[in-house]
Amino acid sequence: MAAEALARGLDRAWRVLATGVSFAAFGLGGLIAGVVVGPLLLVLVRDPARRRRLARRGVQHGFALQVAIMRRLGVLTVSVSGAARLQREGLLVLANHPTLIDVVLLVALLPDADCVVKRAVARNPFMRGTVGAAGYIVNDDGPALVDAGIAAVRGGGCLVIFPEGTRSEPGQPLKLRRGAANIAVRGRLDMTPVRIRCDPPTLEKGRKWYRVPPRRFHVSLEVGEDIPIDTFLDEDAVAGGEALAARRVTDYLTHYFQPCGELPRAGT
Repeated sequence: MAAEALARGLDRAWRVLATGVSFAAFGLGGLIAGVVVGPLLLVLVRDPARRRRLARRGVQHGFALQVAIMRRLGVLTVSVSGAARLQREGLLVLANHPTLIDVVLLVALLPDADCVVKRAVARNPFMRGTVGAAGYIVNDDGPALVDAGIAAVRGGGCLVIFPEGTRSEPGQPLKLRRGAANIAVRGRLDMTPVRIRCDPPTLEKGRKWYRVPPRRFHVSLEVGEDIPIDTFLDEDAVAGGEALAARRVTDYLTHYFQPCGELPRAGT
């Protein structure tokens, strides 16, 4: 028993250290990308489309390296189903947001991921180079954000949105904002859903990074079949009553992403 307790203690101590090393590596990589790589791309690559492609591919590789580091250090394991569905152009990718590293895991799978970032991030001197070079959308609530999202998908990019807007509240029902639904409805865009599950729960909202779970955690990403937007549209929506359609989409997604929730019939 004493030996088992010692082994568990050593394992936990290692995972705390490994998690700290992982986050330090992520911070260093972000600093290099934001201060060196991003600004260089802005100066050296004049074609905006080519610059965005290079920057986004760089972010993808950087995030994939981060995931590999965490796996190698024994912090987590990852499984992905349906990943081939993400290897297409012009996607509106919607996912739930249970952990701090969801965006890292998801963007690591996407060669041309477009993201919505907070204005504070876009203005951060250590991040704005990457944000500018990658052409990410700045989260200015309102019609401008919806229009930018529609344009991004129609331009062939893969727009990643977490409809909750922030990480899920542990033990609370999901609360989704309507921004993603408005983009889908107004742009008549089908949605590619990704269910993210973490077991045991960790890195959730309000939890410090060093509070590691009792064992190495596993994150699964399930890329579902596209959800056709036409299912939620009727004559009222076509005539301009898009608010009702957006509410239907939001209600559907709330059930879709709810942990262990039953999937409702689309359009109801």
